[in-house]
Amino acid sequence: MATQFSHIQDGKARMVDISNKGTVERSATTSGRIVLRCETIARIVDGSVEKGNVLATARIAAIMAAKKTPDIIPMCHQIQVTSCDVEFEISEQYITSTVTVKSVGSTGVEMEALHAVCVSLLTIWDMVKSVEKDETGNYPDTVIENIRVIEKIKRG
Repeated sequence: MATQFSHIQDGKARMVDISNKGTVERSATTSGRIVLRCETIARIVDGSVEKGNVLATARIAAIMAAKKTPDIIPMCHQIQVTSCDVEFEISEQYITSTVTVKSVGSTGVEMEALHAVCVSLLTIWDMVKSVEKDETGNYPDTVIENIRVIEKIKRG
């Protein structure tokens, strides 16, 4: 039996109709990490990155991304994001971003949470790229990895 995709009808991409779905509390938690040079992480921790407070900027970027997800991902519905919590865990080799997005609505929030975690990590990269570049202008040590949904909850 062939898999049926809800976003494809008669060979055309479409937005799924959620008008008959009930309104419930929903949340999704996602995470991902960025691998950086030890010296870069030290600069983030001690606040000596030229562009400013890296994690504060990445947190704001993640919140903005959660709210703007339907503007970037074509089949995502406009939803009311009721909460977006962004946490960072710093180790010697990488920074982990964990994002939890909540909503009350008719569709899930995992795409908003995934988008937010990706943008938080991209913002960190952007803020520190001048110290992560090698002599050729490339980023041999910088990696974004392990982006995933940790948990998705539907109440009601």
